[in-house]
Amino acid sequence: MMSQSTVHFFPAGTLVALVGNPNCGKTALFNLLTGSRQKVANYAGVTVERKEGRLRTDGGKTVRVLDLPGAYSLYPRSPDERVTIDVLNGRARGEKQPDLVVCVVDATNLRRNLRLVLAVKRLGLPMIVALNMADIARARGVHVDADALSQALGIPVVETIGVKAGGDEALRVLIEDKEVWRKAVAEAKHVQHEENSSPVPLRGAGDGGAHNRPDSSSNLTPHPGPNEAQALPALPQGERGQSGAASTGQINSTLNTRAHETAGDHETVRRILQTLGIDDQFPHAQSDRIDRVVLHPVLGPILLVIVLFLMFQAVFAWATVPMDAIKEATAWLGTSLGALLPEGWIRSLVVDGIIAGLGGVVVFLPQILILFFFILILEESGYLPRAAFLLDRVMASVGLSGRSFIPLLSSFACAIPGIMAARSISNARDRWVTIMIAPLMTCSARLPVYALLIGAFVPARKMWGGVELQGLVLLALYGAGILGAMAVAWVLKTFTASGRQVRPLMMELPAYHWPTVRNLALGLWQRALIFLRRVGTIVFVLTLALWFLASFPGPPPGATGAAIEYSVAGVLGRALAVVFQPIGFNWQISIALVPGLAAREVAVGALGTVYALAATGADTAQALSPIIAKSWSLATAFSLLAWFVFAPQCLSTLATVKRETGGWKMPILMACYLFGLAYLASFVTYRVTLALTA
Repeated sequence: MMSQSTVHFFPAGTLVALVGNPNCGKTALFNLLTGSRQKVANYAGVTVERKEGRLRTDGGKTVRVLDLPGAYSLYPRSPDERVTIDVLNGRARGEKQPDLVVCVVDATNLRRNLRLVLAVKRLGLPMIVALNMADIARARGVHVDADALSQALGIPVVETIGVKAGGDEALRVLIEDKEVWRKAVAEAKHVQHEENSSPVPLRGAGDGGAHNRPDSSSNLTPHPGPNEAQALPALPQGERGQSGAASTGQINSTLNTRAHETAGDHETVRRILQTLGIDDQFPHAQSDRIDRVVLHPVLGPILLVIVLFLMFQAVFAWATVPMDAIKEATAWLGTSLGALLPEGWIRSLVVDGIIAGLGGVVVFLPQILILFFFILILEESGYLPRAAFLLDRVMASVGLSGRSFIPLLSSFACAIPGIMAARSISNARDRWVTIMIAPLMTCSARLPVYALLIGAFVPARKMWGGVELQGLVLLALYGAGILGAMAVAWVLKTFTASGRQVRPLMMELPAYHWPTVRNLALGLWQRALIFLRRVGTIVFVLTLALWFLASFPGPPPGATGAAIEYSVAGVLGRALAVVFQPIGFNWQISIALVPGLAAREVAVGALGTVYALAATGADTAQALSPIIAKSWSLATAFSLLAWFVFAPQCLSTLATVKRETGGWKMPILMACYLFGLAYLASFVTYRVTLALTA
């Protein structure tokens, strides 16, 4: 805590921390302040670790700014809340205690947000309040007097609009105001003095989170279940014994302190809202009306299925034109450079290695962006938490809660952020089960493989009502991954005692928002850069390595087959084909699976390189799709699809699991069971397809 007698304005290393409830617009405000390109999503738990940026002041100074994970209180219920509490208390490893805390509050829901403000204030840190979403509050008829709120709290308060350019200007001015800093430090010292003289040690707890309380927002929707007391949050680290367990006396003392603080905060917030004249206003009436349809027990699930169905239909229907353009551009580039370069290994490297390998992956960028366009809209609108609520009963049937839905949905983009987002799950057992099944969600890296095989073997024809057959097959593949994940979770529920315990779903349903064009464009731009960066680094390096292994050594004199058959890659592929022959994989597929271990989409580029080097005559100019359509059986294609539904073809995912679980036990277990599932699924698929097509 700042205890200096004087404050040097922006000394070296000044640290400002943004704190707030989930969905208060904190991360959007952080982006405005720092110019960072941080992901913004309209559901709780998206910020699972602190993010750092730099604020450039008008005076040319630089201030460090932390975007801390959303928290409802200062008694952590999950690892992401623990990050926030540790930073505020100066316990975070390698990080100082903030010099200034900016409490971001949602102006449309002060009843809940102000409790965290009161809890942070008790820590005795210099702080100011950013009254965010003030424009939305006014549009709903809720007028919050910032000056009156400041007087009631004893803290500077300023209005902000996190999603609007320039919406942070007033906050910037406040942060750079020397007089504000002086008053903030003086107030912090006053609070510290009161804390030290208080007969009850108030350690900075809030209300314990957003739960089923009479005064909670109408958008805090509980799931029927056991008494809330069964899910009491863990004690702060400082209140545990050396063994990690707290005594009964410690627990009772802590619970009494929390009860004392909760009652006091409830009364304080009620008085503040009465003073502001907004104690009896309900700002989320419109969202509640929409939820009568979206969360209807019959209409809600039907609407969810329709949304997902349309999303996967669009992935194929909308991507045809841009994909064809990329294919033509790739073919033109390969032909043009091939004509300019002399015959030899340089031409082979450029045309058969780089262009064939990278072009075979880049062509799927339109489909990936279309998929993410829909996911971003669902995030921005506030629909995703509703989907989690709708699926809670389904998740409960396999031993999880609807809270696992959001990390699992994030895994459709990439398993890595999905695994990290599992930190927002308070129950330890649910958290590690969610981590273990997250790789079974169909990530965007699988999409190039799926699109390649579906385009080659599934005819592009219309079904009932103009439905695309290829889109239906893609939806079925996504469904196979989901069913596989649910099956694994059910097995863990059945054979573990903790899996049979009922855990009620307590989560916030944010107000609906129209997605902003800026956030949609930013999200798509980020995804395109991530994809192209992977193409330019991982895919490029592995493509070059595979081309080298597939080109050397050259064939012996008098050899009649393709040169690749005599190379290192050819020999390795034929050896691996012995293992994969029972599931229908030839030596070309076996080769491609090896670099595909680093990243799934590399397998497509690897296949492009292998078949380009293995082709002869007119076949050298053909695209990959018609080549495999001629050389593979339908059973082989379906077997490879089944393999990619389950196989852990991503070393980065395993490394993330190791980091999140603190050891190698879980990633090794994950790799073993996923490879086993992949081989079994491919074997069954291959044999059944052979029998049906015989």
